[in-house]
Amino acid sequence: MPRLLRIVIPALVVLVWLVLAAVGGPFAGRISEVSTTDQTAFLPASADATTVQERSRDFRDAGGAPAIVVLERDGGLTRADTSTAASLAEALADRDDVDAVSPVIPSADGDAVEIVATLTAAADPGDTVEAVRADLEDTLPEGLSGYVTGPAGFTADLTAAFAGIDGLLLGVALAAVLVILVVVYRSPLLPVLVLTTAVSALTASILVVWVLADAGVVTVNGQVQGILSILVIGAATDYALLYTSRYREALRDHRTGWDATTAALRGSVEPIVASGGTVVVGVLCLLLSDLDSNKALGPVAAIGIASSVLAALTLLPALLLCFRRAAFWPLRPVAGSAHPVLTGPDARGLWARVGRLVGRRPRTVWIVSTVALLGMGTGLLGLRADGVPQSDLVVGQSQARDGQTVLAEHFPGGSGSPALVLGDADRIDALADAVADADGVDSVSAVAQDAPSGTVPVRAADPARDGAPAAAPTVSRGQVLLEATLSDPADSEAAERTVRTLRTEVERVDPGALVGGVTATAVDTDDTGIRDRTVIIPVVLAVILLVLMLLLRSVVAPLVLIGSVIVSFAAALGVGALVFDHVFGFPGADPSVPLFSFVFLVALGVDYNIFLMTRVREETLRHGPREGVLRGLAATGGVITSAGVVLAATFAALGVIPILFLVQIAFVVAFGVLLDTVVVRSLLVPALVLDLDRRAWWPSRLSRRPRDM
Repeated sequence: MPRLLRIVIPALVVLVWLVLAAVGGPFAGRISEVSTTDQTAFLPASADATTVQERSRDFRDAGGAPAIVVLERDGGLTRADTSTAASLAEALADRDDVDAVSPVIPSADGDAVEIVATLTAAADPGDTVEAVRADLEDTLPEGLSGYVTGPAGFTADLTAAFAGIDGLLLGVALAAVLVILVVVYRSPLLPVLVLTTAVSALTASILVVWVLADAGVVTVNGQVQGILSILVIGAATDYALLYTSRYREALRDHRTGWDATTAALRGSVEPIVASGGTVVVGVLCLLLSDLDSNKALGPVAAIGIASSVLAALTLLPALLLCFRRAAFWPLRPVAGSAHPVLTGPDARGLWARVGRLVGRRPRTVWIVSTVALLGMGTGLLGLRADGVPQSDLVVGQSQARDGQTVLAEHFPGGSGSPALVLGDADRIDALADAVADADGVDSVSAVAQDAPSGTVPVRAADPARDGAPAAAPTVSRGQVLLEATLSDPADSEAAERTVRTLRTEVERVDPGALVGGVTATAVDTDDTGIRDRTVIIPVVLAVILLVLMLLLRSVVAPLVLIGSVIVSFAAALGVGALVFDHVFGFPGADPSVPLFSFVFLVALGVDYNIFLMTRVREETLRHGPREGVLRGLAATGGVITSAGVVLAATFAALGVIPILFLVQIAFVVAFGVLLDTVVVRSLLVPALVLDLDRRAWWPSRLSRRPRDM
């Protein structure tokens, strides 16, 4: 190739990526513009809560989430407090972002009042609740406590918790990766080039995701946004580490940077593309989810991984070609210098010692490793992953949670967040009786809006108890909508049991009746999440197993790798369950925690399997099965460990966002990656492949080659 082209091509590649970064960079702070926090929007259209949400618009204006303002004074409210509450209700009614305000509702004990303010459909719950809370802080007299809770209050707290996802999360992740890369490379320039590659991949993926989300093609929420950033930074850095390792080796064998780049690409394209492709296939299995919040992560993560692969195989080689050996200063590889001795008595270093340990007693090593991992996995017996109350989603301080506690002390726990029952208008009396008689229901009223003459009144709540006035039902297309105020907080386990009971009771009266509302949405979300992990996990395993078989041209080796990943995942989740329960005292886990942790640990764990086994296969073709395993382990041990530490650090950064399921995913994935790197990839897999010898490569031709070559 002409010398001019060898200069122009890498320069053009770098220029294209710089333009992408310049265009996509500003969108990193704007992705929240296309995010949604509506939990019902993530449910399948067939869910009862979704149907009720849609049909309830026939009975009342489509307003936004209710915000519940509760005021409390120990020892009883004064007249001045009551006047303050009335003034507050008037001020709320005058707000443009508030659709309707209830009367001031006193508690039976005289210590509290509540006001239910329904926001407009276009209102941002975070902004509205923040403004109301600021007003309370400025106007309430001494001794009168005020809280904003309810669905809008919890949404505001979640929005505030996610506020650091654009800047803080990315900053912590990049800082952690930079420190690790400086320690690994002992070079001031190379870590900058690797991070430039990772950040460029992230900006490109964010640009694509923003455009697709703005067009309604994909759905984005806070968890998807955070995981995208972490996944791209971690994966792009891992792929960059693999390429850089190959490039360093090539610089010893070739004098020109172009020849070294060609050799490095030839040795790294297959494992990087195979690794990225495996992760893409794994995350795309999330499209089988019935929850749009899970389904959305599939294509978004796939876009991120594809960007990571593309950047690692185009931008990084171009940058390294521009700097050549100077990129590794002060430890620059010299052309013609000897490669490190990988095996034998002259081999030095940690991985040579690990190789000798594995080579001497492979069966003992893999049995002990497996038993240790299975022992850690026993913690799964105590795992509670069937959902947590909305009030526990925020880790740390939450005014909505505090307000919910105060509200439950003075009013029915479900005030402001009723269960909605949609049924046949001809069976209104029987439906109302069935709902009112159900355990956990405090009162029942009908939704009324311009009620026509001839409607049938139902059993209504006492306004002094929960503020739901007696009303006549509005009939729409032969249906009626009832509101059931629950005795327990809407996000509690007791309320969920009540909703399940309600569904059974109303179906006996009206087989077509449906129960929706805030609590029902949580029930349907948890049930769908449990269904998703039951369906998706086996599919992910089957798909990745097939990919590994095609890549390694073997049946036995892929089964070994998949088995090792399953044991590693069980160990990580088991330890996580123990830590969540006995160290942090978490109330449980969302069903998405095991699912997301599994997808990431399996897909990314297979990355390291591919890094290892493609090199083992390469060395086996030259040196035979036993020597191939030991040389492959020694050659990749450093890069795989570095990649594992980087990926663990990036996922651990998710823990800075005070959202329960992100903290839990951060711990499980970070711990699992380290476990996978230190135990599975360094000991278990090499020892088991050594013990199987040529049989590990059956039925490929490697299984028929002589033991020693």
